[in-house]
Amino acid sequence: MIEVLRRLGVGELRAIAAGAEWQAGGGASLAVRSPIDGAALGEFRAASAAQVEAVIWGAECAFPAWRDTPAPVRGELVRRIGNAFREHQADLAEVVTLEVGKIAAEARGEVQEVIDICDFAVGLSRQLYGKTIASERPAHRLAEYWHPLGPIGVITAFNFPVAVWAWNAMIGLVCGDPIVWKPSEKAPLCALACQALVQSVINEMPRTPAGISNLVIGRADVGQALAASPLVPLVSATGSVPMGRAVAQTVGGRLGRTLLELGGNNGMVVAPSADLELAVRSIVFAAAGTCGQRCTTLRRLIVHESIADELHNRIISVYGRLVIGDPRREGVLVGPLIDERAYNAMESALVAAREQGGSVHGGGRVTDGVPKGGYYVRPALVEISPEAPIIQQETFAPILYLMRYQELDDAVRIHNGVPQGLSSAILTRDVREAERFCSAAGSDCGIVNVNVGTSGAEIGGAFGGEKETGGGRESGSDSWKAYMRRVTSTVNYSDALPLAQGIKFDV
Repeated sequence: MIEVLRRLGVGELRAIAAGAEWQAGGGASLAVRSPIDGAALGEFRAASAAQVEAVIWGAECAFPAWRDTPAPVRGELVRRIGNAFREHQADLAEVVTLEVGKIAAEARGEVQEVIDICDFAVGLSRQLYGKTIASERPAHRLAEYWHPLGPIGVITAFNFPVAVWAWNAMIGLVCGDPIVWKPSEKAPLCALACQALVQSVINEMPRTPAGISNLVIGRADVGQALAASPLVPLVSATGSVPMGRAVAQTVGGRLGRTLLELGGNNGMVVAPSADLELAVRSIVFAAAGTCGQRCTTLRRLIVHESIADELHNRIISVYGRLVIGDPRREGVLVGPLIDERAYNAMESALVAAREQGGSVHGGGRVTDGVPKGGYYVRPALVEISPEAPIIQQETFAPILYLMRYQELDDAVRIHNGVPQGLSSAILTRDVREAERFCSAAGSDCGIVNVNVGTSGAEIGGAFGGEKETGGGRESGSDSWKAYMRRVTSTVNYSDALPLAQGIKFDV
């Protein structure tokens, strides 16, 4: 692990992150362990309140120079960052696997997201378009344009330890904003590796202001200190609903902006006309991939009663063949849960599901043929009533609740009957059902898919959801507008002074 970090340029940690001071022995406030086998990966002293404040101030001092740097020049920095991640993709993917337990293919795919969003942001740096608006007054020009916003706070979760940061950071950088990143305390090594790569690129570009890319390591109090700073006009936070509420209340208390990506609890409707072979493949990856620890993981399966038994049996059969184990081993498809707390949450949810009338298939800890010290589990399929209270909560583990429906209206009602609203899907060959599900009367989520699973979003589309998911949008499309401030400008190029709405005010 240390050798991999050296290849990524992670040497003297205090030079690239506040609070990332290696500890030689006990007494550290932040210990990092691999979910693969529980082995210690490092110990750190978390950033102090004074360190967080100093980092934010450094970002604020860097802002004027970065704001005035032409956007295409900012894009050139991001282009070079993307190339650095291309060069070190394999090494960084290895860190992702070791620190959060993703199988090699998913870890490389996550680093690919960083590369892809860099490419997207480079093109965006020449497309930060405003608009010209027809004025009601003669010889007047009415226009909108966009300016950099200021230092952006980015708080990320463990499950996508590099991609979600990049969604925010690369777009924020081309928009002219310095970045202050607080990663999950469960994945600081991934963050240190990313910051080292970015810093190496910054050091190679003359006249790039210091302080445009920053990292603070710590627990929730560090995130709250970032959220509380009046020097940070926008805080983008990804994680649990309680975390998002705390951040939103803190930022809202100072009338700042938030971009929240919170709970998912994603659902899929499987209609009678669905291709069952395609359905099984999409369901199993969406429900069991990343050991059920994606915000877009499929958690609720709403199946027409005419095909429910057959689909149930097919899923159970595939679940029984899934290779569960050390994510570094070739052929493994499901790695470990992140830690014991996640395992206990899964067990508690399955107990509650049984108590609420659910029939549980699978689940339980896997101990044979896997590294000791890791929390490996069998994916669980639970047949249950849509009225069961457990359906309302998201458990970050591979639990899939199967419910039956008769009419599409019932399926949509069941699907929308939870407080979260991130990702959704319908599997059908009936274009009327597909269009209904995508319409305003269909899914109430931010992501609505047809004949594809709930996970695996591409960076070109805006990513985010509604209701308790937070309402934010990251990554592609026009999400860049969240990182800038809009200016509406009226220019009078005449000798007269007509007023809007035809108002007369003669003096």
